[in-house]
Amino acid sequence: MPSSNSTFSVLGSDVVIKGDISASADLHIDGTVEGDIKCASIVQGEGSNISGSVMAETARLSGKVAGSITARELVILKSAFIEGDVHYDALTIEQGAQVDGRFAPNAQRQAKNETPRPVKKPDTGEEKLQIAS
Repeated sequence: MPSSNSTFSVLGSDVVIKGDISASADLHIDGTVEGDIKCASIVQGEGSNISGSVMAETARLSGKVAGSITARELVILKSAFIEGDVHYDALTIEQGAQVDGRFAPNAQRQAKNETPRPVKKPDTGEEKLQIAS
């Protein structure tokens, strides 16, 4: 059988995981996860529950998430209920989806954390760069 760089893992509706998940694979979650998830791509089924943060390149969410979400491409379907902040590059939300949290583009979050600002020394008038905190 030819090998492929792309893999896909499914957590069925009867599966409960307590702990963090880190995967290079794409995940399809129909069960319950109590922990943080970091993966390439995630698809969440309608009946699933995630209690923890989600970090993925692409995410398609249709169940319940209690935690922050960070994704480049994020689709929130109408059956989704999200309690947490949402960070994204591209965002699609279906009418009827429920989100209790703040939305912020990834670029805005990175700029806020890394913006240098000039500061003058009082005695010499020279400028130096200082990372904003």
